[in-house]
Amino acid sequence: MKNFDIPTYYKSPIISVVKNSRKHLDPRKKDYSPSVLDFGPVKFLIARHFGFCFGVENAIEIAYRTIEENPGRRIFLLSEMIHNPGVNDDLRKRGVRFIREHDGKQLIYWDELESDDIVIVPAFGTTIEIQSILKEHGIDPYRYDTTCPFVEKVWNRAESLGSKGYTTIVHGKYKHEETIATFSHSRKNSPTLIIRDHNEAAKLADIILGKIPVDLFYALFKDKYSEGFNPAKDLERVGVVNQTTMLASETQAIAELLRKALSEKYGPENINEHFADTSDTLCYATYDNQGATYSLIDSNADFAIVAGGYNSSNTTHIVELCEHKLPVYFISGADKIISRTNILHYDIHSHTERKTEGWLKNAADGPYKIILTSGASCPDAILDQILQKILGYFPEAVSIDDVLVSFKKE
Repeated sequence: MKNFDIPTYYKSPIISVVKNSRKHLDPRKKDYSPSVLDFGPVKFLIARHFGFCFGVENAIEIAYRTIEENPGRRIFLLSEMIHNPGVNDDLRKRGVRFIREHDGKQLIYWDELESDDIVIVPAFGTTIEIQSILKEHGIDPYRYDTTCPFVEKVWNRAESLGSKGYTTIVHGKYKHEETIATFSHSRKNSPTLIIRDHNEAAKLADIILGKIPVDLFYALFKDKYSEGFNPAKDLERVGVVNQTTMLASETQAIAELLRKALSEKYGPENINEHFADTSDTLCYATYDNQGATYSLIDSNADFAIVAGGYNSSNTTHIVELCEHKLPVYFISGADKIISRTNILHYDIHSHTERKTEGWLKNAADGPYKIILTSGASCPDAILDQILQKILGYFPEAVSIDDVLVSFKKE
């Protein structure tokens, strides 16, 4: 695996020791059990996999190298580099201007761009339409392209599906930058439809099986299909790809649901003619992070702290998984921990930040077990800061250096 050159202040003197130890002991990543940092009155259960993934580190390295190598030039980002407020704020402080917000709101008009400007494409990728706009302004859309290789893998598979006469079903969030980009690239090569979840997949399966009239397709999936989509014809042969930050288990369940529907309609002996196996397009980092989360939530912890940007899709899914088993505090950084009694955290259901009182009990009430993990766009340094802030409420805790000794020996 390539080692990326990312700013030192994103790195972690605590978490990195744990990660390096696990890499040494489990190089094939088969053990998803958490690491335990036992400070006496409080134990932290650290996920086996979390934090910056390959695509994020690649994007950050390119962005910071671009800034360093081009002093005096105007540098723009199409939208947020990744869904982490700290990283994006740091880029702004370095003079990088954002052309659009993550929800698509235009901040800088295209006509303001000049041919000598640098435009960085974020890790989510971008649409063919925006690539064309940049070319019209004399800007090479590929020169500073940080699109994640695993996103491009999905695009390549969609192209392959189209060349073989399959329709591409995209499992993703309709307004997410990555899904918008994937839809743009896919519809160039094949009929394409975006579905959000298992519920929408079930409706699609019923349309395939004739349980829901074909005519209702257009109302059920309004604005989510490519131009000229004909459900009577285009649902005969399909393949499923996903927004790489979606729950891998949900993508697999959706694919299986559609496979069964096509098998029922055309016969199991003909299924290979009607359903394409695209399971190898699932992002390994998302898969590993979610697998590690399943192991975490079975550890009988008191609660979980999940760190990351509030608009981060993969982080939200980690929160969802944890919520099934225990209380969860989704925070963007250590500054959200106001005191031992108050914490500000994000509610993924109401999409608001709220305060919870009495979140941390007294040490006299017994040792704590706290899950600590993050999304793929969250720097490990933020987890260090959170861990250290919580430890500050336990003055009798064992020192960090003493706890890390055993990991450094392994």
